[in-house]
Amino acid sequence: MGSSVGLHARPAAIVSAAAQELDGTVMIAMPGGEPVDAKSTLLIMTLGALLGDAVEVSGDDSDAVEMIATLIEQDLDA
Repeated sequence: MGSSVGLHARPAAIVSAAAQELDGTVMIAMPGGEPVDAKSTLLIMTLGALLGDAVEVSGDDSDAVEMIATLIEQDLDA
């Protein structure tokens, strides 16, 4: 997780907007937690992911998963 305060509203909105452009399903979860749809800003924010937290990105399209995982690693507050 790269954003300085975690997946709050702005980074979550950026991630969900990117996920909405994808054809496949992408899910995000805290390790051991219930996955949420990456297309939902609100659901992403419910994860409570903070700077430095690990999150798991999964889905049915490896390119889409990689794209969302790379996006999450960036500082989306800049």
